[in-house]
Amino acid sequence: MSRLLHRENDEPWVLPHLGQRIVKTTVAVFLCLMFYYLRGYRGQDMPTEAAITAIICMQPYVRDTGTYALRRFIGTLIGAFWGLILLLLLNDFPVLGQSVLLLYAMMAAGVLLSLYSAVFVRMPDAAGLASIVFLCIVIAFPDIENPLHQAAHRILDVFVGTTVATAVNVFRLPRTKRRDLVFFVRSRDLVPDRFSQLSSTALMQLNYLYNDGARVCLMSEHAPAFFSLQMGGVKLSAPLIVMDGAAVYDANENRYLQAVTIPPEDSAPVRAKLEALGVSYFTYTIHHDKTCVFHTGEYRDEERIVLERMRRSPYRSYLDGEIYEPEEIVYFKIIAHAAQIGEIEYSLRTVLPKGKLRRVVRPQQGGEDLAALYIYAHGATMEQAQKRLAEMLRGDGEELTPVSVRLRAGYRSERDAIHLLHLVAEAYEPPLLFGRKNPKREIVG
Repeated sequence: MSRLLHRENDEPWVLPHLGQRIVKTTVAVFLCLMFYYLRGYRGQDMPTEAAITAIICMQPYVRDTGTYALRRFIGTLIGAFWGLILLLLLNDFPVLGQSVLLLYAMMAAGVLLSLYSAVFVRMPDAAGLASIVFLCIVIAFPDIENPLHQAAHRILDVFVGTTVATAVNVFRLPRTKRRDLVFFVRSRDLVPDRFSQLSSTALMQLNYLYNDGARVCLMSEHAPAFFSLQMGGVKLSAPLIVMDGAAVYDANENRYLQAVTIPPEDSAPVRAKLEALGVSYFTYTIHHDKTCVFHTGEYRDEERIVLERMRRSPYRSYLDGEIYEPEEIVYFKIIAHAAQIGEIEYSLRTVLPKGKLRRVVRPQQGGEDLAALYIYAHGATMEQAQKRLAEMLRGDGEELTPVSVRLRAGYRSERDAIHLLHLVAEAYEPPLLFGRKNPKREIVG
């Protein structure tokens, strides 16, 4: 049995979380069915339009449910109006319904009028619903005895569905806010790459968490400048972990709170070896709370491709010449083709002190088969940075629990980012009746 619970990449299959939207939709459908049951409907006579409307209108947020409910109701009114007009016309002029070809042509024209009417009132999202309601009303012709009764019932069904969905979504189980938790979220789980901006929906959800008092710390392998480009509208209430865990940065005050730099006795051999190999490289330093990037050696084509894109940012300084202070070096970065990076890394092993420096190789945007070799101090890791930040956030006698939240398969679309932030919201504000008292230290979505 356990073998069936594994994916092809040998990662364990985890049952999806039973979210509030699923539970609330189930409750709304039950209430709609009970409403018609109490009115005496049974079996084939049971209307389903109200339940279907409740399913469509139920959204993660109350404001979205209201928007969907309004669209559906307006679409229903439009479709019911044109459906009633056609049925009355067919009743007054029976000859129009004797020709199947003419009858179906009139139905198609009614669909056109329903679609156009929704667009005319500036609600194009209701156009499809309007045409569906129109067809549901007229499709049973000539087996319709009372056209007005048919249209009124359709409107009533939608009204019941929208009202129940909105009422159920407004109701919230008693909750408690877990202010003793610190959530660590990787920026690469919120955006496709470091040059992309956070979507407006994810931005709104993230700001909601911050405004509600949640401690959400964003983490990135890159310098703070990328946060300014990606998430300029985020109202941060917690410091950032940047440079792959080498530094903690306060974006509100524009200053570094802490940094793990490479000791001069370890950085000097690295610089000497790179220069002996004739390899040009970038040196990232922190000088007076500013990210200063020095370049050493002749610029290669691979570097120029990346540099032309990076230099546009006003949040970092690219400089030539000798670095300000050796003790300010945070990391080295070498950009080249993947095969060359492998050779450079192998040559550096003779000078990289074991247990003192950490090497990371990542694909590099800007050209085909480009990669970058990063060299950090051994203690410059995300795990160590989380511990340091948790200590900094602790108040007098306050105990904080770090919780890492990440995507299992990585970012694929905007929905993944929103799903991840929903996981944070559920852990931060769990229901009192069903919430987890001791949350997991790692939440994987």
